[in-house]
Amino acid sequence: MKNKENIYNPEVQETPAKNPTLKYILIAVLLITAAGTRWWQGNSKISGNATVVNSDSATTTSATGNIIEPDMVTVQGGRFAMGGNENNNEKPIHNVTLSNFKIAKYETTYSQWQKVMGSIPGHKDCMDCPVNARGWDEVQTFIKKLNTLSGKNYRLPTEAEWEYAARGGTKSKKFEYAGSNDINAVAWISVNGGIHPVGQKEANELGLHDMSGNLSEWCNDWYDENYYGKSPENDPKGPATGPHRVVRGGNGSSGSEPAICRVAYRVHVLWGTGSTGFRLASSR
Repeated sequence: MKNKENIYNPEVQETPAKNPTLKYILIAVLLITAAGTRWWQGNSKISGNATVVNSDSATTTSATGNIIEPDMVTVQGGRFAMGGNENNNEKPIHNVTLSNFKIAKYETTYSQWQKVMGSIPGHKDCMDCPVNARGWDEVQTFIKKLNTLSGKNYRLPTEAEWEYAARGGTKSKKFEYAGSNDINAVAWISVNGGIHPVGQKEANELGLHDMSGNLSEWCNDWYDENYYGKSPENDPKGPATGPHRVVRGGNGSSGSEPAICRVAYRVHVLWGTGSTGFRLASSR
């Protein structure tokens, strides 16, 4: 016979203890899920602001602010005497009037080229050195892609804009080279070290570096030895066509002489050489 106390006060059956290992597993799963949700949300915002650019050699994804745009200097337009008397293609000295424009403070570097094009031409340890050996058409491809990335309208300077800026614009002190009569103060040439990172020499009156020396620079113009005799006065843009493009500024290649770094010196090339680079300009 069963005990009455047990009938009216039955023993409470103990609930088996939960497995502590299972408990910790569940907590871990919850934490991982929450962290994953936050990660996805954050990366969705980044992707929404990214710009994807397809290039010939690579696909470059650039979030806002990741493209290295040139440091531009605004040049107040004005009237100046363009040309010189040392070489026939610098004659005649003639008056030119230019509108306002902007020009890059430095020559375009390997780092800037890589950001836009997705790769660099050849092997280069000095990413702050000016990019060289690019043909005029290759430079146009770079500019087109940079304009797509930035939404701006960069271009090469006209020959007249280049010389006006090299002379110092409205702040000109009539120096022979861009910023000084002492070439060693403002220019890298073969006798003082060749090609170097941009911006190491003194700037000219407008704050522009390496307009003389380091690398010669492409202009937008076709070359014509006799163009100065028929150039329009207002915002000249060079001949309508021609076999070669203008380069300016002299360079630091082996055997280069100070004379080629004069602000009036002009020459032409067909292909981009190891001593040829460029800087960008824009109309606004």
